[in-house]
Amino acid sequence: MGKDRKIGVAMDFSKSSKMALEWTIDNLVEKNDTVFIIHVDPHSLDDSRNLLWSKSGSPLIPLAEFREPEVMKKYNVKTDIDVLDMLDTASRQKEVNIVTKLYWGDAREKLCEAVEDLKLDSLAMGSRGLGTIQRIILGSVTNYVVTNALCPVTVVKEPRFHKD
Repeated sequence: MGKDRKIGVAMDFSKSSKMALEWTIDNLVEKNDTVFIIHVDPHSLDDSRNLLWSKSGSPLIPLAEFREPEVMKKYNVKTDIDVLDMLDTASRQKEVNIVTKLYWGDAREKLCEAVEDLKLDSLAMGSRGLGTIQRIILGSVTNYVVTNALCPVTVVKEPRFHKD
């Protein structure tokens, strides 16, 4: 197609978010697309230089910088080798641009803000598979984003949630 789409993947480094990334790479991205890895840290920022980013999120972080442990340490994000391998492979084989954007605060609100700020054409995210009671008490990030995001949202479930 070559439409230069902007595709977001919500990434909390859980198994389900890694599956969402894998699904997105295998089924959605095409040459010249930009994949935005969107990570939301629920903790507020203490560092004064980061206070500026608490509302707007971090500057866009290219894949080359996302690979550097020192850079990620600055943002208080642990490097995940599995995710980096998937991103490197996608970048080379599918010829896509990959950047990361970090936010701080409530994941539900920040993911919807990211859709607007980054002008995403699509967002993929994993599902933790909360039971009914947990979902009522904790609220479902996935449900909130599916309902409120201004773009199509694909929810990728772990295989254990599928019925035989």
